[in-house]
Amino acid sequence: MWIVCVREYNEGPAIMTMLPAPMITARRRTILVFYKRPDNTIERLFLGRPGTGLDVLYTNAWLNHKGSSWEHFKDVLPGSPDVVISDKPETQFECLARVIRERDPQTIGLNYSEMTAFADDLTYTEYNQIVQNIDEKYRERIVSAEKLCVGWLETRCEEEIIAYNGIMQIAHGVIAEAFSSRVVHPGVTTNTDVQWWISQRVHDLGLEIWFNYEVSIRRKGVAHVPDDEVILPGDILHCDVGFRYLGLCTDTQENAYVLKLGETDVPEGIKNILKEGNRLQDILAEEYVEGRTGNEILKAALDRAKAEGLRPMIYTHPIGNHGHGAGPMIGLYDQQGGVPGNGDFKLYNNTCYSMELCVTTAVPEWDNQDVTLGLETDVAFVDGKVYFLGGRQTNYNLIK
Repeated sequence: MWIVCVREYNEGPAIMTMLPAPMITARRRTILVFYKRPDNTIERLFLGRPGTGLDVLYTNAWLNHKGSSWEHFKDVLPGSPDVVISDKPETQFECLARVIRERDPQTIGLNYSEMTAFADDLTYTEYNQIVQNIDEKYRERIVSAEKLCVGWLETRCEEEIIAYNGIMQIAHGVIAEAFSSRVVHPGVTTNTDVQWWISQRVHDLGLEIWFNYEVSIRRKGVAHVPDDEVILPGDILHCDVGFRYLGLCTDTQENAYVLKLGETDVPEGIKNILKEGNRLQDILAEEYVEGRTGNEILKAALDRAKAEGLRPMIYTHPIGNHGHGAGPMIGLYDQQGGVPGNGDFKLYNNTCYSMELCVTTAVPEWDNQDVTLGLETDVAFVDGKVYFLGGRQTNYNLIK
């Protein structure tokens, strides 16, 4: 049995993916119960007031409400299910105790976890209420629902993966427009101007921004170009953009080159950085093997990349309902030796990741200056294969 118990405006990550869309938030106290029957089917219950819309997905188990008149609800909720009236009404937690007693589950999962916030939303107060109200023998059967929370949140259904492909095409399209002469006027436009243009464009499309965007400049002879700097011919532009649409998040990093007078294409040394980045993407995709942990995938990919002479860094994260989603972490920017805890989660089928990484390469046209180029695009892992959702960047956006 899995019990998800929250109060209105203090919802956790899991329950917000379990409510019918019109609810927007939980109502007062919302308790959901998932019970795996002996025949392996799942019973879905809610313990709450009628009229919230939960009965679209769940069966209401709280039929005898202490402290309010159910006859009133029968009058004001046309078409609502018949309500059983009892001489012994019960509170929500008394109802929960009854539901548990009737089903006698061998384990009871609650949302607490030291490892991941995605499974740690049960508050101290709600935990105490549950423990104090259920029978003593069931208290000993309480376990962390950590793996269940992560598994639920990371798994994508077929319809979501189909939609994700189109959502990522929107992401690539917004960046392509931003990294064009329609937006960037070299010698006038700053990188901060482009950053805010992208934010406004995403807002105008009705999409939800989930982090502050970044647009930066790589420039010959300059170790670090500050923010709000005018873009010049010969610059490499880099962006990091993400939005939420249809309940799914994107996270994308792409690059552009600003042509100098007389140039019609990107210099070969700068082209080579992107080629090396694409090669690192290919290596990482090939190391996605179901059942491997994030740390195992990270080590295998880095070892292969270094053996090929690349200077790689991998910091890939799960993505889905949340931008930095639930599931196996494949490196962090400052933890290339593996990520304890979140890196130990295993890779499963029908999951999505923001393949985030970078390579560092010396550019001959820039007097062998080291240039680090970041790439990030969302991928789906389905039936043992990695798919680049909406494609990936293999050529620079050109700004004339």
